[in-house]
Amino acid sequence: MYEPGKETEEFWDAPPEIVTRDLLSRHERIGGGYWLAVAVTAILFIIGIIGLYIRLLGGFQDRAAWGYYAATFMFLFTTVQAAPMVTIGLLFTKAHLRRPVSRPSGLFAATGPLVFLLFIPLLSLIPPLQGRNNLWNGLDIGGAPYTWDTLSLGFWVLCGLTFFWLVARPDLVTVRQLGRRGWRASLAGFLAGNWRGTHGQWKLLSKGMVLLGGLYFVSLIMTNTLLSIDLGMSMVPGWRSAILAPYHILTSLEGAVAATIVAMGILRWAGYRRYLLFDQFWALGKIMFALALLGIYFTFADLVTLWYGRQPHEQIILQLTMFGPPLPVFIAGFFLSFFGPLLTMMWNRVRQSILGPTLVAMGVLVGLFLDRIRLYVSAFNAAQVSMEPIHEVPPFRPPDGADLMIMIGFPAGAILLYLLVSKLVPVMSTWQIKELLMLRATRRYHQATVTTMAKPE
Repeated sequence: MYEPGKETEEFWDAPPEIVTRDLLSRHERIGGGYWLAVAVTAILFIIGIIGLYIRLLGGFQDRAAWGYYAATFMFLFTTVQAAPMVTIGLLFTKAHLRRPVSRPSGLFAATGPLVFLLFIPLLSLIPPLQGRNNLWNGLDIGGAPYTWDTLSLGFWVLCGLTFFWLVARPDLVTVRQLGRRGWRASLAGFLAGNWRGTHGQWKLLSKGMVLLGGLYFVSLIMTNTLLSIDLGMSMVPGWRSAILAPYHILTSLEGAVAATIVAMGILRWAGYRRYLLFDQFWALGKIMFALALLGIYFTFADLVTLWYGRQPHEQIILQLTMFGPPLPVFIAGFFLSFFGPLLTMMWNRVRQSILGPTLVAMGVLVGLFLDRIRLYVSAFNAAQVSMEPIHEVPPFRPPDGADLMIMIGFPAGAILLYLLVSKLVPVMSTWQIKELLMLRATRRYHQATVTTMAKPE
């Protein structure tokens, strides 16, 4: 079993200058493995763009043909776009473990522009409000739903990018001053702006993180609510669920934690073992475990409401989204996202390790992708403009070649953006790591060596 801190205790007693030089030297190095990952993800991303081009050639008349594209968008929307919420949540709870986690989580904000661009084709697939049940009660309020969905998602993406830039400014100055001269140092200096590290700037940084973090959290709730209804529930006549939007928010948080854990596991394997320790994996693993339990409850609550009502159209909805054609996808997604983490993370040998939570998080990401396929492929298959409930279950459309290209290519595109930005901004926040060193002290207590942490907030 992994022993917390055993391999890195001496390093964490080193002066902050040594830690800064170590982090910067790792940031400056670009090995063959990095370029291989960039090349592979770039090729896959191009394949995804080709798949989208093929889908665009078919037009927007057949909504069912866009089901897997919508599922891919919603998967990225609820994982990589939501991932900065991990560091924001830890910031609000004043947890020290946020400092090493901050940058691996915050780097996902760089994928925001891709997520926003992927949303644009879906605007042409949302049916008109008139003649169907919808969140907006049929009222064209300021161009609803198209305008408000776009503004909500755009504001969420902007909040994430601004939060990431604000937290990265001190590190960008370090890259400019201590890094090798070149395009990276020049671009880092430009993005850092007039940061000089004055007392006023640090105070503004601290308050700005809290303000932007709050706006980001509110935007996550609002955008998940709007898009889950406009792209999902309102597509199916007769589908009324008070659980879908909260379920979407919950799984978005679970996807954020899972994506962060996987990123941490990869970065630790890539050479950051000194900074990403057992404590971070253990703490985030417990959060993921709790979210999986809530996912089981939300799924049961949604199921039992429709099952107990026994209305004919409610039974059709259950067949459409759970027990009909998408049953294998539902079972696999439910097990990987919720029941699997429950069965595995309850064991100390799995939970109190680094490999265990990382593997479980990978399974959660796969399960959430299957869950989005279950919801949005089913919704787009049944999409129609009608006030009357749906009376029959349409067949579950299997993915074609273009769908497979999209489902592989655009997640690879998100990884590509993460890789590229990680060589502009260090994947470990140097100023937050140094802050942690100043708040941390190792002391002898009787026969043991213990670590004490200050609480300045």
